[in-house]
Amino acid sequence: MSRNFYILAAVLLFFAILSGGMSLVPSSFQPGLPANGTLWRTVALLLALVGLAFALIGVMSNLFEQVDRRSERTRQDARRRRREERN
Repeated sequence: MSRNFYILAAVLLFFAILSGGMSLVPSSFQPGLPANGTLWRTVALLLALVGLAFALIGVMSNLFEQVDRRSERTRQDARRRRREERN
């Protein structure tokens, strides 16, 4: 599950870098596109923030999955020990 968030974050950060680069390109090279550099910078900033938020969600979900796996393993070990003590 966290892998999907990492991929989404990487794509959003790539587009943020691309939008940031578009703000540096002169308006004569952008026919039919918004030529306002502040618009490109704003889009780049928003995409970067959303990408970082998804990366944080990916990290947190990975940590929670790891804790869940570890607690399940601990429960199984405890059950196994109780069964061995009975026999």
